[in-house]
Amino acid sequence: MISVLCICGSLRKGSYNRMVMNALPGLAPEGMKFSESPPFAEFPLYNVDSHEANGVPAAVQKLVDAVRAADGVIFISPEYNFSIPGGLKNAIDWVSRVKDQPFAGKPIAIQSAAGGGLGGGRMQYDLRRAMLFLNAPTLIKPEIFIGNVSTRIDANTGQITDQQTVGFIKQQLEAFAKFIEQHKARK
Repeated sequence: MISVLCICGSLRKGSYNRMVMNALPGLAPEGMKFSESPPFAEFPLYNVDSHEANGVPAAVQKLVDAVRAADGVIFISPEYNFSIPGGLKNAIDWVSRVKDQPFAGKPIAIQSAAGGGLGGGRMQYDLRRAMLFLNAPTLIKPEIFIGNVSTRIDANTGQITDQQTVGFIKQQLEAFAKFIEQHKARK
């Protein structure tokens, strides 16, 4: 069994990225189990002074523990202002500052859905750079950029209606399962 933690970068309940995240169990290879990350919406803004004075907030610790417990992490996130959404970036900053940084050595995959044609590509570039710095091995291909998302997902049902998109996600999840197994074998 491969345990995968899903971190949705959108805080909207009806976000297309959440719909993609919710579809993953039905598209995954056998033996891949998904769990949603603890919420990060209420994390305080990261501040070294506060961290040193008050320690790690309990909500942050829940996310830290979830990352540590997972065999791999999939980020499913929109792009805000050509980059990582602020709430997600803040959560990554908090998690990166704990002792024995949990992203180090943790296999990562990235997916994004956006209204524009690029499908969140600039967010993925910035997130890949952050994961590189945190020493988190990140799956390179296949990449999942769901552009013009409103034409590929039914907003009322949350179903991915574009079969090419479904096929790409299945391919990525199969590759991610192999990627995780390769990293487990190295330990």
